[in-house]
Amino acid sequence: MPHGVPTAEELLAAVREYLEHDVAPSADGRLRFLTRVATNVVGQVERELALGPEFARAQAERLRALGVADDHELARAIRDGSLDDRMDEVVAATRAGVVEKLRIANPRWLRPEDQTT
Repeated sequence: MPHGVPTAEELLAAVREYLEHDVAPSADGRLRFLTRVATNVVGQVERELALGPEFARAQAERLRALGVADDHELARAIRDGSLDDRMDEVVAATRAGVVEKLRIANPRWLRPEDQTT
């Protein structure tokens, strides 16, 4: 439930902008590194708030289509071979989940063809 105004998203944007525009330009050495780390963390939280709920729904649907309840059950099914006859589906579902996680964690790690799909 949103707390009010400003929203969590607005607060995060303000912190990120402060770090990028006020702290980083005047920082050097360790402070510059820590500012970059903090900026990246704020960006990741921003993306999690924006994309996380939809990605969670999509992952739940992919898992449901494979007949498993969660990632642990998927891993167990892969290990015990019960999904061997559906390996193309397993690979597609797993890949889609990893791409979504990277879109949140660090989109720069995505391959170009995964950045827009």
